[in-house]
Amino acid sequence: MLYIGIDLHGKQMTVNIREEGGTVIQRRQVSTRPAKVEKFFEQVHGLEDGNYVVLLEVCGFHDWLVDRLRADEQCREVVLIQPERISRRKTDRRDANHLGELLWVNRERLLAGEKVQGVRRVYIPTDAERQDRQITSIRYRLAKQRTRTLNQIHHILRRNNLEWDRPTKGFQTKKVKDWLKTLSLEATDRLELDQLLEQWAMWDEQIVKLEWQIAERCHSHVGVQLLTTIVGVSYYMALAIVSRIGDIRRFPSGRSLANFLGLTPSSRSSGEKQSLGSITKQGSRMVRFLLGQLVLHVLRKDAKLRAWYAGIKRRRGSKVARVAVMRRMAVIIWHMLSKQEAYVYGGEPSAMWPRNWQLAKGQAACGARGQEVPVPLLCRK
Repeated sequence: MLYIGIDLHGKQMTVNIREEGGTVIQRRQVSTRPAKVEKFFEQVHGLEDGNYVVLLEVCGFHDWLVDRLRADEQCREVVLIQPERISRRKTDRRDANHLGELLWVNRERLLAGEKVQGVRRVYIPTDAERQDRQITSIRYRLAKQRTRTLNQIHHILRRNNLEWDRPTKGFQTKKVKDWLKTLSLEATDRLELDQLLEQWAMWDEQIVKLEWQIAERCHSHVGVQLLTTIVGVSYYMALAIVSRIGDIRRFPSGRSLANFLGLTPSSRSSGEKQSLGSITKQGSRMVRFLLGQLVLHVLRKDAKLRAWYAGIKRRRGSKVARVAVMRRMAVIIWHMLSKQEAYVYGGEPSAMWPRNWQLAKGQAACGARGQEVPVPLLCRK
């Protein structure tokens, strides 16, 4: 068995190959041109028995390499990890050597799927989950671009003190759009405003197209259907959260999921001194943002959760209380996905489900395909 550490870059990758005894037998750089990559792996197949394990760090363009490795029958395992803090003595060869040594030293635990201290292993999503993540990321970016455009329009209005003349209290209305088109402004402001209005219309059009595609992907997704029973959760929000969680069996408890999403407090303890800090903010930033938006809707509907939030708010303030509700929602989502139960805001389960609810077929949260999923029960709180 060979153990290969790969430091991947855009135009080349630095590899470090160790044999079963831990001796480095090859250090080199390989171009990422497809022909060069194929030639390299052909040479790897000729070393010892040709079987190998690879460890590499997450970067923005590792998908193609992971797919290539997983398609190779002689690749026994692909281990993807979060990068460590950048060292002051950093070179590609040192990084590849470190990855190779990390893989060889912890080979038994990594191949068995066990945790390794100081190594944050990354879940490799399925093709469907990868596409779900991509389409929801596009939707997220479009919303941010639209918000940026609206803020620029607000700036023009405030610069000319015209906010008070707005025909409706809400800003994203047809009356406001018609009013903005007829405003009398200086030539430069008028030109900028016209361009911003065109951008606004373009963002809206692209978002509508994406939401149709997202809805089509959600119809047979049981996990998404469960999350949409929470007030304020759209198909987009549910798909974004579920696709980034992946296989819910990876998390033994709701606390584990909350920790994965970076919603647990950081700890700095030594000897008798123990102190907790702010949340770690590890994991998906997008999911934390969506949970923060979800809290606003849930607190209006769920009286029990609202009372719990109010108690924390009196003691610690609104910001801490809101993060606490986000963490609790992450725990509730774990219960919903792992036990296939719907969220209910008091009352009987039938009050939350339409009469024409049918059994859903498709990939369940536990990963089975084609099984019938019964009507979900109450979500445990």
